[in-house]
Amino acid sequence: MTAAADAATSDLRRYLQEARDALLWKLDGLPEYDVRRPMTPTGTNLLGLVKHAAGVELGYLGDTFGRPSGEPLPWLADGAEPNGDMWATAEESREDIVGLYRRAWAHADATIEALPLDTTGRVPWWPDGRDELTLHHAVVRVIADTHRHAGHADILRELLDGAAGESATGTSLPSDDPAWWEAHRDRVERAAREAGREA
Repeated sequence: MTAAADAATSDLRRYLQEARDALLWKLDGLPEYDVRRPMTPTGTNLLGLVKHAAGVELGYLGDTFGRPSGEPLPWLADGAEPNGDMWATAEESREDIVGLYRRAWAHADATIEALPLDTTGRVPWWPDGRDELTLHHAVVRVIADTHRHAGHADILRELLDGAAGESATGTSLPSDDPAWWEAHRDRVERAAREAGREA
């Protein structure tokens, strides 16, 4: 592997891991109900996002490259209930789903380490003739999907208990003062109302 390929792989792994960590961090400290609670009309919930992300990694960075994990994913089987990967049943524990996600990371990371980024794979659920992609493309796709869902988790967690930011140590927010945020929100609300009157 060339130095450039090593650097590209390292960058991809870093951004993927940052998204994974952010997604799991959003579960920390919440009671069981809150990690499962549907927070949108379409049922979006924190634990379901983790469950979905595990399946995405095992599919795109496992099966697609002839490296099945052996993990049973009944919610993806033929005839399974639609959207079954986006929520946790009462029988599926938080520990089970988080454990599955961590095993999916390890399996995906092993694929990324074992294969060159220009390796071609076939996505089993894409239409024939349009089902090929490179490992590089697959990793970028998984990074984008995981960051998208980490953003969903950001919003859900803020709605649940006000916790915000990208990690426990680096929030990337301009202030941690509740009074500052209240004044900021009021400013945004006033601007929205003024713009609404002018429209």
